[in-house]
Amino acid sequence: MLSGIAARHGRTALAAAAATAGGYAIGSSAASTDGDNASSRTSSAKCDSPTVLGMLKDLTSRVSGIEKSLGILEEERLASSTASPSDKYVTHKSTKKSYGIDVVLGAQWGDEGKGKLVDMLSQEYDVCARVAGGSNAGHTIVVEGKKYKFHLLPSGILNEKATCVIGNGVVVHLPSFLNELDSLTSKGIDYEGRVKISDRAHLVFDFHQEVDGKLESRLGRNKIGTTKKGIGPAYASKISRNGLRVGDLKEFDFFESRFRALADHHMRSHPGLEIDVEAQLEYYRNIAGRVGDMTVDTVEYIDANFVEGKKILVEGANATMLDIDFGTYPYVTSSNPSVGSVLTGLGVSPSKIRGVYATVKAYTTRVGEGPFPTELPDEGPGSIGHHLGTVGAEWGTTTGRARRCGWLDVQQLRFSTQINGFTSVNLTKLDVLTGLDEVKIGNGYRHKGKLLSGGTMPACLKVMSELEVEYETMPGWTEDITECKSFEDLPVNAQKYVLRVQELLGVPVRWIGVGPNRLATVDRGEGWDLATPAGDEEAC
Repeated sequence: MLSGIAARHGRTALAAAAATAGGYAIGSSAASTDGDNASSRTSSAKCDSPTVLGMLKDLTSRVSGIEKSLGILEEERLASSTASPSDKYVTHKSTKKSYGIDVVLGAQWGDEGKGKLVDMLSQEYDVCARVAGGSNAGHTIVVEGKKYKFHLLPSGILNEKATCVIGNGVVVHLPSFLNELDSLTSKGIDYEGRVKISDRAHLVFDFHQEVDGKLESRLGRNKIGTTKKGIGPAYASKISRNGLRVGDLKEFDFFESRFRALADHHMRSHPGLEIDVEAQLEYYRNIAGRVGDMTVDTVEYIDANFVEGKKILVEGANATMLDIDFGTYPYVTSSNPSVGSVLTGLGVSPSKIRGVYATVKAYTTRVGEGPFPTELPDEGPGSIGHHLGTVGAEWGTTTGRARRCGWLDVQQLRFSTQINGFTSVNLTKLDVLTGLDEVKIGNGYRHKGKLLSGGTMPACLKVMSELEVEYETMPGWTEDITECKSFEDLPVNAQKYVLRVQELLGVPVRWIGVGPNRLATVDRGEGWDLATPAGDEEAC
């Protein structure tokens, strides 16, 4: 199998080889899951080192001997021994190479079109989840001429067979959340029984939003560009350990005492802030039952679905360059929209992650303040910045603000790839580049004349402001691509652009967005995804 991986996924071959270099052929657990002796002998003949399952069998045998010597009931020992080690220690379904949690992430500064891919993929998934951020995120889906705008709900809610999960890493403004559900009802979407909220998810209150706005206003010209949705202050309450969680509503006396304390803390910390505590408590008392019906232990829920072999998709919010740790700090969000949030915001182990899909706009945009190396100012009709903004309809789903636009920045994308380990790219809005005489790709940064290494993204804003971008220039195309159904249907110059992006990133481009409609996406197939197994070769 390793030779197959090496042939197909050259850049991962060394990592695969390293997995067996430690003396244990872990991959062989997938080759034999029935625990039968013949299979074990075959595996031993193929590998000089003992397999993990072989070691587990040996351990089981030793434990059984100890139990017998201690006089533990024979029937318990026999009941235990009837199951093979693979049944006890390895979930059979998890050994399938195609099995695991798939993740869709934004690879730039947000607004890349993640929701559209999630909507398309979610038709084949049983569970769709959000893991970080809050109502500061925004996804727009167009279905049969109807526009759906999501802020807290995963876009997968449009799949009537999917269950949507709000993970513990999300901060939830319940009034906005319930309004979002009500808007679905008004459009004929039945969500009953298909929405689960983590009992550990923290709450965003109205006063968090008010504080957010006040703090932003005080910054004046140095404003961050926050959405003023209360996300930062809510995470601050979480980290200060005086926040409230969704599950607290089930014990309302406890919720009330903590709410009063939190409100008092904020009024003392922010002179002039007024909170109608009694009115707020009355509101939450009235909705506690409705919210409680959707509240579950999502850690247990996700794990149970995983063990049952259900297909799980995580919809990332915001994007890597807005990550509190890896983004252009302080012009970032208050959470980690990179792959790490899947583990901490949903409560799953790294071994459960399978595909990590980068959503990349064919150019670059960002909303709000902060550095933007490849930015093209909108200088009115005729300018490239104006073309990208108007043809691409670049206005924020959440704020309505005009997005800043610029050329694709591969240096930034390499940095994002290093962090997230993308297995495939979803290249969106390629159609927006149609009509340009030439297109450019930012393929390197220079600082004071020195070329920065491939995946470097400076942490210091001063250095960022002094960067010079090195560009590659490619010929554009004029042909309409909105009806293209395959890669071969694209104009030659559009194909060259996609292939060059793929080459520079070292990650295959699987999906290509060719228009705004729900199905206006070219799917090149599973062969363009590093997470897809090369074949059914038996592992040694």
